[in-house]
Amino acid sequence: MASARELGFSQRVPEKFSGMDASTEKRGETDKNTNNNSQSEYDSSEDRDRQSRELKAGLHPLKHKFVFWYTRRTPGVRTQTSYEDNIKQIMDFSTVEGFWVCYCHLARPSSLPSPTDLHLFKQGIRPLWEDSANCNGGKWIIRFKKPVSGRFWEDLVLALVGDQLDYGDNICGIVLSIRFNEDILSVWNRNASDNSAVMALRDKIKRHLKLPHGYVMEYKPHDASLRDNSSYRNTWLRG
Repeated sequence: MASARELGFSQRVPEKFSGMDASTEKRGETDKNTNNNSQSEYDSSEDRDRQSRELKAGLHPLKHKFVFWYTRRTPGVRTQTSYEDNIKQIMDFSTVEGFWVCYCHLARPSSLPSPTDLHLFKQGIRPLWEDSANCNGGKWIIRFKKPVSGRFWEDLVLALVGDQLDYGDNICGIVLSIRFNEDILSVWNRNASDNSAVMALRDKIKRHLKLPHGYVMEYKPHDASLRDNSSYRNTWLRG
């Protein structure tokens, strides 16, 4: 898939965009829990049906359906109720064409007030620590100066939508957090206890974004965020 630097903010559909064929790969490794297996099979069946319909309509289906969310809140102490109330679903998409329609209508990060969060998550996963898909996971965190954050955000969006990060079934979504002095990108994954997978995801993000020397990545499990009521303080791993 063409990178964001190659596409700029183009509204055209890239000639090569991973994840647009009709077949759906088996989702992740086999789970020992029967309920999780059943849900995964149901989701895969739904994806296959959706992709078949979209192909017949002459569209280019993505491997997953995605949802953009938006959070604008007053600075202060985070509570679950107030945070959930402030999360607004903007739009969803499941095809290459649908993605570009959505993305080209979104405000650019540089125009958003602080504090604001943009979330891009797979359908069925809410951008909350407490969501069943997120509760055992965590996130990799990268802090950027404001002039460059928009470029890296777009690269990360294209990578997620185009299924370019590998470990794709372990990734729940990504977040751009607009703050007063910096912007923060985070990649949320399902399993914080699998250290090898966590570190492999870090390496893939670094390679894909071509992070300049000196950029530090931090990791924080969501259960730690729940305990200290903070997204970005007291991170655990650095690399």
